[in-house]
Amino acid sequence: MSANRRYMQIMDTTLRDGEQTQGVSFSADEKVSVAKVLLEQVRVDRIEIASARVSSGEAAAVAQIVAWAAQRDLAERVEILGFIDGGQSVDWIAAAGGRVINLLAKGSENHCRRQLKKTLEQHAADVRESVAHAQARGLSVNLYLEDWSNGYRDDPGYVFALVERLADSGIGHFMLPDTLGVMTPEQVFAGVSDMVRRFPSLWFDFHPHNDYGLATANVLAAARAGVAAVHCTVNCLGERAGNASLAEVAVNLRDQLGLEIGIDERHLVRASDLVEYFSGKRIADNAPIVGEDVFTQTAGIHADGDKKGSLYHSRLSPERFARRRTYALGKLAGKASLAKNLERLEIDLSEDNQRKVLKRIIELGDSKKTITTEDLPFIIAEVLESKDYDHAELLACGLSSSLDLGSMANIRVRLGDHAYTAVGTGNGGYDAFTSALSKILKKQGLALPQLIDYEVRIPRGGRTDALTDCSIMWQTEEGELRTRGVHANQVFAAIGATMRMLNILMHRALGERKSAEGPLLEEPDRIADSREPLSSPTAGIASV
Repeated sequence: MSANRRYMQIMDTTLRDGEQTQGVSFSADEKVSVAKVLLEQVRVDRIEIASARVSSGEAAAVAQIVAWAAQRDLAERVEILGFIDGGQSVDWIAAAGGRVINLLAKGSENHCRRQLKKTLEQHAADVRESVAHAQARGLSVNLYLEDWSNGYRDDPGYVFALVERLADSGIGHFMLPDTLGVMTPEQVFAGVSDMVRRFPSLWFDFHPHNDYGLATANVLAAARAGVAAVHCTVNCLGERAGNASLAEVAVNLRDQLGLEIGIDERHLVRASDLVEYFSGKRIADNAPIVGEDVFTQTAGIHADGDKKGSLYHSRLSPERFARRRTYALGKLAGKASLAKNLERLEIDLSEDNQRKVLKRIIELGDSKKTITTEDLPFIIAEVLESKDYDHAELLACGLSSSLDLGSMANIRVRLGDHAYTAVGTGNGGYDAFTSALSKILKKQGLALPQLIDYEVRIPRGGRTDALTDCSIMWQTEEGELRTRGVHANQVFAAIGATMRMLNILMHRALGERKSAEGPLLEEPDRIADSREPLSSPTAGIASV
């Protein structure tokens, strides 16, 4: 195959090599679902779906996939691994309706002599016999040269001699595996170039493994050297460190080498999600192309650069993959990060309010809270509602709850310049908190207003770590008052709404009484409840 070939075939072996990942076993229905996505949506050129003679369930999966593919004229693109076993693999594949067998031959003299205990001539004769049997059963044949990388390094003469003996047997693709993932890109380029030059009439595939983390780089080296096809898996599944990533291979062949490929990039994430779900093997959030975070800018300076001219964009635009660029909200966020998220939500805020919201975002980020765009409206509502009064502050709060038992709250609250402690019990953490707070306020001649409505919401998406917005309606002497609190813990969100209400009422009271009645509060460190606090002074302590 000429090195100038502009179209590069991609063969995905997720359902065969990928299933050799420790702990991965796809059901027949799962294999059918993945095969459909790969061939119809992602549009890979070929898929390898199973190994022959594994089980009756595997045969059923092969039959289902091939039957579906045949209805769409895709059956010739579905391949099954077979072995030099006296025709048993050929018969198994033919019985399941398969059209293509990928025979596994020994690509290294070491394997041939030690594992098979045969000479080159004997092994070549066995291969030719299996090829002829497969062709007689109506199958097309490709050939894996197992351990080719070590075989070419240790005794290239063996590799050349084996290929020479099989060149005229009707094999479609001679597939060159780096079975143990030991080659560097330079070695791949040299070895594949040598094979292509020596056998210009043959088609070669390159099959990488990722033991040294070089699988994708090695695919590019093989493509530059002139292979007709490269192999990969979704999410790098495969034995040991896995294979090359389908998504990484596709974008690099297209962007770095300018090769034509048939992949529809819009469905790469769909395939990744499906395989992740079926395999049970989670991918890293920073996995190229398909990871959760790879189109998220975290640093504020990056968001600023994008806002001023897409300075941190590359050819890997999220739109290519039916995704969207996002800007993280956290302690590293800047004004531009917030502005990008406000733009997405179509929310306008003044410069002063943006400053306040950003300050609150950074506070939440410092507490290791993950903040999403969906959390932002809650934060905005909380910040804009706040009048920044500082009359009351929750200094510490320990909550204890048990099944079939009441809850206990041990709190320390600053009112004005003085701190007070109390213990309260109740039906749930928030009820216990209000019981303790009421004891402190009662000593000051104050009382909590009546709670007339209580509403808790989380953003769409249902994340268990989502920010919680608690909105409480109070009946005060001046009329109804609504306050809200935002926190990852819904009890502390309600506590935040309560402390905000207390600040507003104290501000009103102080305004009315500071000239007429003198100090509003009693002496500091007054214990409002004689019961002992929680056994550990730090148990359950949290800041609102």
